[in-house]
Amino acid sequence: MPKALIAGGSGFIGSHLCSKLINNGYIVYCVDNLITGNKTNINNLLDNPGFFFFRHDITTSLTNISARFEDVDYIFHLASPASPNINNEKSYMNLPIETMLANSLGTYNLLLLAKEKNSKFLFASTSEVYGNPAVSPQPESYFGNVSPNGKRSVYDEGKRFGEALTFAFLRKYDTDARIIRIFNTYGPNMQKDDGRVISNFINQAIERLPITVYGQGSQTRSFCYIDDMIDGIMSAMLANNTKGEVINLGNPDERTIKEIAAIVKELTGAQSQIINEPLPDEDPERRKPDIEKAKKILQWEPKISLEDGLKRTIEYFRNI
Repeated sequence: MPKALIAGGSGFIGSHLCSKLINNGYIVYCVDNLITGNKTNINNLLDNPGFFFFRHDITTSLTNISARFEDVDYIFHLASPASPNINNEKSYMNLPIETMLANSLGTYNLLLLAKEKNSKFLFASTSEVYGNPAVSPQPESYFGNVSPNGKRSVYDEGKRFGEALTFAFLRKYDTDARIIRIFNTYGPNMQKDDGRVISNFINQAIERLPITVYGQGSQTRSFCYIDDMIDGIMSAMLANNTKGEVINLGNPDERTIKEIAAIVKELTGAQSQIINEPLPDEDPERRKPDIEKAKKILQWEPKISLEDGLKRTIEYFRNI
Protein backbone atom coordinates (compact mmCIF):
# COMPACT_ATOMS: atom_id res chain seq x y z
CA MET A 1 0.00 0.00 0.00
CA PRO A 2 1.34 3.48 -0.83
CA LYS A 3 2.18 5.67 2.16
CA ALA A 4 1.65 9.41 2.40
CA LEU A 5 2.53 11.98 5.06
CA ILE A 6 0.36 15.10 5.20
CA ALA A 7 1.73 17.99 7.24
CA GLY A 8 -1.20 20.15 8.26
CA GLY A 9 -3.49 17.17 7.82
CA SER A 10 -6.20 18.33 10.22
CA GLY A 11 -6.65 21.69 8.51
CA PHE A 12 -9.27 22.61 5.95
CA ILE A 13 -7.52 21.32 2.83
CA GLY A 14 -5.35 18.77 4.63
CA SER A 15 -8.30 16.93 6.19
CA HIS A 16 -9.98 16.52 2.81
CA LEU A 17 -6.70 15.23 1.37
CA CYS A 18 -6.37 12.71 4.21
CA SER A 19 -9.89 11.41 3.53
CA LYS A 20 -9.27 11.15 -0.21
CA LEU A 21 -6.05 9.21 0.28
CA ILE A 22 -7.60 6.84 2.83
CA ASN A 23 -10.51 6.21 0.47
CA ASN A 24 -8.00 5.44 -2.29
CA GLY A 25 -6.24 2.78 -0.19
CA TYR A 26 -3.27 4.75 1.13
CA ILE A 27 -1.67 4.52 4.55
CA VAL A 28 -1.78 8.09 5.85
CA TYR A 29 0.45 9.77 8.43
CA CYS A 30 -1.23 13.01 9.50
CA VAL A 31 1.07 15.50 11.24
CA ASP A 32 -0.39 18.63 12.82
CA ASN A 33 0.33 20.78 15.87
CA LEU A 34 -3.33 21.91 15.94
CA ILE A 35 -2.60 25.62 16.35
CA THR A 36 -4.88 26.29 13.39
CA GLY A 37 -6.03 22.78 12.45
CA ASN A 38 -9.07 21.16 14.04
CA LYS A 39 -9.00 17.53 15.11
CA THR A 40 -12.75 17.26 14.57
CA ASN A 41 -11.98 17.49 10.84
CA ILE A 42 -10.35 14.06 11.03
CA ASN A 43 -12.55 12.40 13.68
CA ASN A 44 -13.99 10.10 11.04
CA LEU A 45 -10.50 8.80 10.25
CA LEU A 46 -9.06 8.20 13.73
CA ASP A 47 -10.35 4.61 14.00
CA ASN A 48 -9.20 3.68 10.51
CA PRO A 49 -6.30 1.16 10.74
CA GLY A 50 -4.52 2.90 7.87
CA PHE A 51 -4.60 6.36 9.48
CA PHE A 52 -2.03 7.59 12.02
CA PHE A 53 -2.22 10.99 13.72
CA PHE A 54 0.85 12.69 15.18
CA ARG A 55 0.42 15.91 17.15
CA HIS A 56 3.72 17.51 16.28
CA ASP A 57 5.18 20.85 15.23
CA ILE A 58 7.11 20.47 11.98
CA THR A 59 9.45 23.28 13.00
CA THR A 60 11.04 20.77 15.40
CA SER A 61 12.86 17.59 14.43
CA LEU A 62 10.83 14.86 12.75
CA THR A 63 13.20 12.11 13.90
CA ASN A 64 10.77 10.60 16.41
CA ILE A 65 8.02 10.47 13.81
CA SER A 66 10.16 9.14 10.96
CA ALA A 67 11.35 6.34 13.22
CA ARG A 68 7.76 5.07 13.31
CA PHE A 69 7.77 4.08 9.65
CA GLU A 70 10.36 2.60 7.33
CA ASP A 71 9.39 4.57 4.28
CA VAL A 72 6.93 7.13 2.96
CA ASP A 73 6.20 7.49 -0.72
CA TYR A 74 4.66 10.97 -0.70
CA ILE A 75 5.04 14.04 1.51
CA PHE A 76 2.46 16.82 1.21
CA HIS A 77 3.41 20.06 2.98
CA LEU A 78 0.20 21.97 3.74
CA ALA A 79 1.13 23.12 7.26
CA SER A 80 0.76 26.86 7.76
CA PRO A 81 -1.69 29.40 9.14
CA ALA A 82 -3.52 30.78 6.12
CA SER A 83 -6.24 33.19 7.25
CA PRO A 84 -5.49 36.92 6.86
CA ASN A 85 -8.22 38.02 9.29
CA ILE A 86 -6.70 40.16 12.04
CA ASN A 87 -9.76 39.43 14.22
CA ASN A 88 -9.09 35.68 14.11
CA GLU A 89 -6.57 34.62 16.75
CA LYS A 90 -5.49 31.77 14.45
CA SER A 91 -4.72 34.02 11.48
CA TYR A 92 -1.22 34.52 10.17
CA MET A 93 -1.56 38.16 11.22
CA ASN A 94 -1.72 36.99 14.84
CA LEU A 95 0.69 34.07 14.38
CA PRO A 96 3.40 35.84 12.35
CA ILE A 97 6.47 34.04 13.64
CA GLU A 98 4.75 30.66 13.64
CA THR A 99 3.76 31.26 10.02
CA MET A 100 7.28 32.19 8.95
CA LEU A 101 8.78 29.18 10.73
CA ALA A 102 6.24 26.70 9.34
CA ASN A 103 7.16 27.75 5.82
CA SER A 104 10.92 27.97 6.41
CA LEU A 105 12.17 25.62 9.12
CA GLY A 106 9.13 23.38 8.73
CA THR A 107 9.74 23.12 5.00
CA TYR A 108 13.40 22.35 5.67
CA ASN A 109 12.56 19.52 8.08
CA LEU A 110 10.07 17.97 5.66
CA LEU A 111 12.55 18.23 2.78
CA LEU A 112 15.16 16.49 4.93
CA LEU A 113 12.65 13.71 5.51
CA ALA A 114 11.92 13.50 1.77
CA LYS A 115 15.66 13.24 1.13
CA GLU A 116 16.06 10.55 3.79
CA LYS A 117 13.08 8.47 2.64
CA ASN A 118 13.49 9.21 -1.08
CA SER A 119 9.90 10.50 -1.11
CA LYS A 120 8.08 12.60 -3.67
CA PHE A 121 7.54 16.05 -2.14
CA LEU A 122 4.83 18.66 -2.72
CA PHE A 123 5.01 22.16 -1.28
CA ALA A 124 1.66 23.93 -1.06
CA SER A 125 2.36 27.53 -1.88
CA THR A 126 -0.24 30.21 -2.48
CA SER A 127 -1.55 32.78 -4.90
CA GLU A 128 -0.39 35.32 -2.32
CA VAL A 129 3.12 35.01 -3.75
CA TYR A 130 1.79 37.18 -6.59
CA GLY A 131 0.90 39.95 -4.12
CA ASN A 132 -1.27 42.70 -5.58
CA PRO A 133 -0.73 41.59 -9.17
CA ALA A 134 -0.06 43.95 -12.04
CA VAL A 135 -0.82 41.06 -14.41
CA SER A 136 -4.12 39.20 -14.68
CA PRO A 137 -4.69 36.33 -14.91
CA GLN A 138 -1.53 35.37 -13.04
CA PRO A 139 0.67 32.79 -14.80
CA GLU A 140 3.35 30.81 -12.97
CA SER A 141 6.02 32.86 -14.77
CA TYR A 142 4.86 36.10 -13.11
CA PHE A 143 7.24 37.16 -10.32
CA GLY A 144 4.60 39.07 -8.36
CA ASN A 145 4.16 42.47 -6.74
CA VAL A 146 4.84 41.80 -3.07
CA SER A 147 5.92 43.99 -0.16
CA PRO A 148 8.72 42.15 1.70
CA ASN A 149 7.84 43.85 5.00
CA GLY A 150 4.14 44.65 4.71
CA LYS A 151 1.44 43.37 7.04
CA ARG A 152 0.85 40.28 4.89
CA SER A 153 4.54 39.58 4.28
CA VAL A 154 4.84 36.90 6.97
CA TYR A 155 2.66 34.68 4.78
CA ASP A 156 3.64 35.96 1.33
CA GLU A 157 7.38 35.89 1.95
CA GLY A 158 7.19 32.73 4.03
CA LYS A 159 5.70 30.92 1.05
CA ARG A 160 8.18 32.51 -1.35
CA PHE A 161 11.04 31.30 0.85
CA GLY A 162 9.49 27.83 1.02
CA GLU A 163 9.41 27.74 -2.77
CA ALA A 164 13.07 28.78 -2.99
CA LEU A 165 14.10 26.16 -0.43
CA THR A 166 12.17 23.45 -2.26
CA PHE A 167 14.03 24.27 -5.47
CA ALA A 168 17.34 24.37 -3.60
CA PHE A 169 16.79 20.75 -2.52
CA LEU A 170 15.73 19.79 -6.01
CA ARG A 171 18.85 21.30 -7.56
CA LYS A 172 21.35 20.17 -4.92
CA TYR A 173 19.97 16.73 -4.01
CA ASP A 174 17.72 15.96 -6.99
CA THR A 175 14.73 15.77 -4.63
CA ASP A 176 11.57 14.77 -6.48
CA ALA A 177 9.73 18.00 -5.64
CA ARG A 178 6.98 20.14 -7.10
CA ILE A 179 5.15 23.29 -6.02
CA ILE A 180 1.47 24.14 -6.28
CA ARG A 181 0.13 27.66 -5.86
CA ILE A 182 -3.32 27.39 -4.31
CA PHE A 183 -5.86 30.09 -5.13
CA ASN A 184 -8.93 30.83 -3.00
CA THR A 185 -10.55 27.56 -1.97
CA TYR A 186 -13.78 26.97 -0.05
CA GLY A 187 -16.06 24.19 1.16
CA PRO A 188 -16.84 22.01 4.20
CA ASN A 189 -14.32 21.99 7.08
CA MET A 190 -13.59 25.69 6.72
CA GLN A 191 -13.34 27.47 10.06
CA LYS A 192 -16.48 29.43 10.75
CA ASP A 193 -14.47 32.42 11.96
CA ASP A 194 -11.52 32.25 9.59
CA GLY A 195 -12.36 35.66 8.19
CA ARG A 196 -12.36 34.63 4.55
CA VAL A 197 -14.92 35.94 2.11
CA ILE A 198 -17.02 32.80 1.63
CA SER A 199 -17.22 31.77 5.29
CA ASN A 200 -17.87 35.37 6.37
CA PHE A 201 -20.69 35.94 3.90
CA ILE A 202 -22.41 32.60 4.49
CA ASN A 203 -22.32 32.80 8.27
CA GLN A 204 -23.44 36.42 8.33
CA ALA A 205 -26.33 35.52 6.04
CA ILE A 206 -27.55 32.46 7.93
CA GLU A 207 -27.25 34.32 11.25
CA ARG A 208 -29.29 37.21 9.80
CA LEU A 209 -26.44 39.67 10.26
CA PRO A 210 -25.39 42.37 7.78
CA ILE A 211 -23.13 40.98 5.04
CA THR A 212 -19.86 42.91 5.25
CA VAL A 213 -18.17 43.91 1.99
CA TYR A 214 -14.81 45.62 2.34
CA GLY A 215 -14.27 48.62 0.11
CA GLN A 216 -16.77 48.98 -2.72
CA GLY A 217 -16.62 45.26 -3.48
CA SER A 218 -15.12 45.84 -6.91
CA GLN A 219 -12.04 43.75 -6.07
CA THR A 220 -12.17 40.30 -7.63
CA ARG A 221 -11.50 36.77 -6.48
CA SER A 222 -11.72 33.33 -8.10
CA PHE A 223 -13.05 30.57 -5.86
CA CYS A 224 -12.32 26.85 -6.25
CA TYR A 225 -14.47 24.23 -4.51
CA ILE A 226 -12.52 21.89 -2.24
CA ASP A 227 -13.25 18.66 -4.19
CA ASP A 228 -11.76 20.17 -7.34
CA MET A 229 -8.73 21.42 -5.40
CA ILE A 230 -8.06 17.98 -3.89
CA ASP A 231 -8.18 16.40 -7.35
CA GLY A 232 -5.65 18.98 -8.54
CA ILE A 233 -3.32 18.39 -5.60
CA MET A 234 -3.45 14.63 -6.10
CA SER A 235 -2.75 15.00 -9.80
CA ALA A 236 0.20 17.32 -9.18
CA MET A 237 1.78 14.79 -6.83
CA LEU A 238 1.03 11.58 -8.69
CA ALA A 239 1.66 12.62 -12.29
CA ASN A 240 4.99 11.47 -13.70
CA ASN A 241 5.86 14.79 -15.31
CA THR A 242 5.62 17.29 -12.43
CA LYS A 243 9.09 17.10 -10.88
CA GLY A 244 10.49 20.63 -10.76
CA GLU A 245 7.22 22.22 -11.85
CA VAL A 246 5.30 25.14 -10.33
CA ILE A 247 1.59 24.81 -11.03
CA ASN A 248 -1.33 27.13 -10.31
CA LEU A 249 -4.42 25.40 -8.91
CA GLY A 250 -7.61 27.41 -8.77
CA ASN A 251 -10.80 28.33 -10.57
CA PRO A 252 -10.46 31.04 -13.24
CA ASP A 253 -14.13 32.03 -12.82
CA GLU A 254 -13.42 35.61 -11.67
CA ARG A 255 -16.16 37.41 -9.70
CA THR A 256 -16.36 40.70 -7.85
CA ILE A 257 -16.77 40.56 -4.09
CA LYS A 258 -20.09 42.41 -4.25
CA GLU A 259 -21.31 39.81 -6.77
CA ILE A 260 -20.35 37.00 -4.37
CA ALA A 261 -22.25 38.73 -1.56
CA ALA A 262 -25.37 38.97 -3.73
CA ILE A 263 -25.19 35.29 -4.72
CA VAL A 264 -24.78 34.17 -1.10
CA LYS A 265 -27.70 36.35 -0.05
CA GLU A 266 -29.89 34.83 -2.74
CA LEU A 267 -28.87 31.20 -2.08
CA THR A 268 -29.42 31.51 1.68
CA GLY A 269 -32.69 33.38 1.29
CA ALA A 270 -31.35 35.94 3.76
CA GLN A 271 -32.85 39.36 4.31
CA SER A 272 -29.44 40.66 5.37
CA GLN A 273 -28.37 44.11 4.30
CA ILE A 274 -25.07 44.29 2.38
CA ILE A 275 -22.91 46.95 4.03
CA ASN A 276 -19.51 48.39 3.18
CA GLU A 277 -16.52 48.64 5.52
CA PRO A 278 -13.08 50.21 4.89
CA LEU A 279 -10.79 48.13 2.70
CA PRO A 280 -7.95 46.44 4.67
CA ASP A 281 -4.38 47.46 3.91
CA GLU A 282 -2.68 45.58 1.07
CA ASP A 283 -5.87 43.78 0.02
CA PRO A 284 -5.21 42.58 -3.56
CA GLU A 285 -7.39 44.18 -6.22
CA ARG A 286 -7.53 41.13 -8.49
CA ARG A 287 -6.99 37.43 -8.11
CA LYS A 288 -7.44 35.09 -11.07
CA PRO A 289 -5.29 32.06 -11.89
CA ASP A 290 -3.94 31.19 -15.29
CA ILE A 291 -4.43 27.39 -15.24
CA GLU A 292 -3.29 26.57 -18.75
CA LYS A 293 -0.28 24.72 -17.32
CA ALA A 294 -2.49 22.57 -15.07
CA LYS A 295 -4.73 21.78 -18.04
CA LYS A 296 -1.75 20.77 -20.16
CA ILE A 297 0.36 18.86 -17.62
CA LEU A 298 -2.33 17.44 -15.34
CA GLN A 299 -5.37 17.42 -17.63
CA TRP A 300 -7.05 19.16 -14.70
CA GLU A 301 -9.53 21.98 -14.42
CA PRO A 302 -12.34 22.71 -11.96
CA LYS A 303 -15.69 21.07 -12.62
CA ILE A 304 -17.92 22.40 -9.84
CA SER A 305 -19.60 25.76 -10.47
CA LEU A 306 -19.50 28.52 -7.89
CA GLU A 307 -23.24 28.29 -7.34
CA ASP A 308 -23.17 24.51 -6.76
CA GLY A 309 -20.17 24.77 -4.45
CA LEU A 310 -21.79 27.55 -2.45
CA LYS A 311 -24.97 25.48 -1.99
CA ARG A 312 -22.89 22.62 -0.52
CA THR A 313 -20.94 25.00 1.71
CA ILE A 314 -24.08 26.73 2.94
CA GLU A 315 -25.52 23.32 3.89
CA TYR A 316 -22.32 22.49 5.79
CA PHE A 317 -22.40 25.70 7.83
CA ARG A 318 -26.10 25.31 8.57
CA ASN A 319 -25.44 21.83 9.97
CA ILE A 320 -22.56 22.68 12.33
